[in-house]
Amino acid sequence: MPKTPSTVDQTALYTAALEGLEAQKQRIEEQIRLVKSVLSGRHAASSPAAAEASAAPKKRGTKKRAKRVLSAEARKRIADAQKKRWANYRKEKE
Repeated sequence: MPKTPSTVDQTALYTAALEGLEAQKQRIEEQIRLVKSVLSGRHAASSPAAAEASAAPKKRGTKKRAKRVLSAEARKRIADAQKKRWANYRKEKE
């Protein structure tokens, strides 16, 4: 069967997939190390990968919003509504 332009060399395809998976594996292992270091109480920022991760560019279009300030009355309304939802949930659960 003749090769057509849409036929891709399987070896090249698997090689590229393997390279991508290896890179992903390294990123995941570094994240695991960072989480373990945080859990053990060591400073994660001391590792070179943590410095790289913190220096990574942030997503485009994300703006830091000002913190919303709620009045005491609004906080009470929200708390009451949440208590009502939980009461209904517990009632339906029984």
